[in-house]
Amino acid sequence: MDQEKPYIAAGKRTIEMETRAVSALANRLSDSFIKACELILACEGRVVVTGMGKSGHICSKIAATLASTGTPAFFVHPGEASHGDLGMITHKDVVLAVSNSGTTAELITILPLIKRMGAPLISMTGAPRSTLAEAALAHLDVSVEQEACPLGLAPTSSTTAALVMGDALAIALLEARGFSADDFAFSHPGGALGRRLLLKVEDIMHQGADIPVVTQNTMTDQALLEVTAKKLGITSVIDQQGKLIGIFTDGDLRRALDQRINIHQTPIDQVMTKGCKTILSGRLAAEALNLMQENKINALLVVDPEHRPVGALNMHDLLRAGVI
Repeated sequence: MDQEKPYIAAGKRTIEMETRAVSALANRLSDSFIKACELILACEGRVVVTGMGKSGHICSKIAATLASTGTPAFFVHPGEASHGDLGMITHKDVVLAVSNSGTTAELITILPLIKRMGAPLISMTGAPRSTLAEAALAHLDVSVEQEACPLGLAPTSSTTAALVMGDALAIALLEARGFSADDFAFSHPGGALGRRLLLKVEDIMHQGADIPVVTQNTMTDQALLEVTAKKLGITSVIDQQGKLIGIFTDGDLRRALDQRINIHQTPIDQVMTKGCKTILSGRLAAEALNLMQENKINALLVVDPEHRPVGALNMHDLLRAGVI
């Protein structure tokens, strides 16, 4: 354990230093931050995020966060920009340039060209009086007292500060645009989050001839055959108008057997569960999951606004769909 102490001490020191660097950012959100947001909201093109080295890696993440939260954005390597990639930028775009020193040669080289094409420039630097900061229409100050690196060389606190400022910018824009969870889901259709936010009950429910259903006068043994045939562990019970009046489950069957009820002579409406939980087909599959978990049930009937069964699903369906 003694050998581990220096590692833990170094880790804690790093976290504490970077925490202080991030905390200091809040007091620097000024009119320049507002101006940066206004420039991006007025942008008819995309936000082009650019930076070198470790800042470049941060830029890639900022661009990705902007793009996934309603602000079209992409990353351009400033070195490649001088060799043809500058053609990716148009006068309708906004350029967000990130450099801790504010004097990164590759960025300074393309500044005149960005100015000439008329693309508004936002800078994010740790040096408010630097060339890059003074050339921008809006400057975001991400300066830090010191790097977490004890040599003062490896970008650590500075890159963390830039990353957090990028997140602050993205979320401010998200809220200004009224970007919703549904909007976010459409940007992430392939992931688990997208499935939870997009997939509806009607997309995965059993319907038509696959719905387990019997009428209220059906004998319990015949209802049991319907449960077995449809393989969902339940059957819905409807009245003469086709409206749902209850559900019959394996739990109901056990209770009936415990009470020595003759399942061959007893109508299903005498042993079913009345007032069962249901969901509308247009609701999210994630809502169905929450309803089932809250009520500790493994299957759920889907009804229309007139309370007629139109589908059924169970935990296995949710699992197959990737909702769980």
